[in-house]
Amino acid sequence: MQTRSPFIRRVFRQWELIAMIVPIMIYVFIFNYLPLRGWVMAFQRFRPWLTVQEWVGLEHFRFLFSEPRFWEIMRNTIVMSVLNLVAGFITAITFALLINEIRNRGFKRAVQTVSYLPHFLSWVIAASLIGDFLSGAGILNSVLMWLGIIDQPIIFLANPDNFWTINTLSNVWKSMGWNTIIYLAAITSIDPALYESADLDGAGRFAKMRHVTLPGIKSTILVLLIMSAGWVLHAGFELQLILMNDLTRPRAETLDIYVIRFGIQQGNHSLATAAGIFRTVVSLVLITLANQMSKRFARESLV
Repeated sequence: MQTRSPFIRRVFRQWELIAMIVPIMIYVFIFNYLPLRGWVMAFQRFRPWLTVQEWVGLEHFRFLFSEPRFWEIMRNTIVMSVLNLVAGFITAITFALLINEIRNRGFKRAVQTVSYLPHFLSWVIAASLIGDFLSGAGILNSVLMWLGIIDQPIIFLANPDNFWTINTLSNVWKSMGWNTIIYLAAITSIDPALYESADLDGAGRFAKMRHVTLPGIKSTILVLLIMSAGWVLHAGFELQLILMNDLTRPRAETLDIYVIRFGIQQGNHSLATAAGIFRTVVSLVLITLANQMSKRFARESLV
């Protein structure tokens, strides 16, 4: 009888895990890969009511790359994504380190619970709260006037220069607590003997954070950073769409809103598809570069 290959033997030993993965693979194939057939619309002058579409080649891509407004939207998308990425990583890691140092379990759980709550709010509700908070009669203006910092209310959402900061702080407020979960899980896997050795060397809490905790979760940070690199062109649209007005539109409109505006509101499905393909290709290139750089300089990678 012919001996089975090592691969076949591993498949038989792990058949339960493979059986658990199959439904997820089917889901991903149906909702992530089958829709890729719609990419052909980017090379057509697509009309839903026609059975035979007119092929136009790269016409929609040439229009995108020659339109000044598209590059302005790309600037907004990249800047907001990078700001969210940097601020999100710094605050989540810092918050996880601080929570890990809390010794009172009851207080620690209370802090974690309160920090998680904004994540479960929809962006519609969150944006409404943010808009009320920043309005002329909102809490922020009331506090600033009570402290004597300002004499007249400031309409924060009327100044386009404020929008990127508002977007970044709003994303940090909503996601910081939730993003700490994976870092706290990584911290629990660090060998306690390392902390005991640091105690013997006379290290304080901040020294242990720097020399034990951070190196212990370095691989987790790098993997999440690599995965986040693929989302640089995904700045979102819910918060921007709700808070955006005619004054802040030059700084608030993102690529997602651009796709919605042309694809749904104006019915130009081909142009919206071309913009989506461009974003996907750039995201794939970025995540590949981030993976290779991490593998080369930090010896950590996804694959």
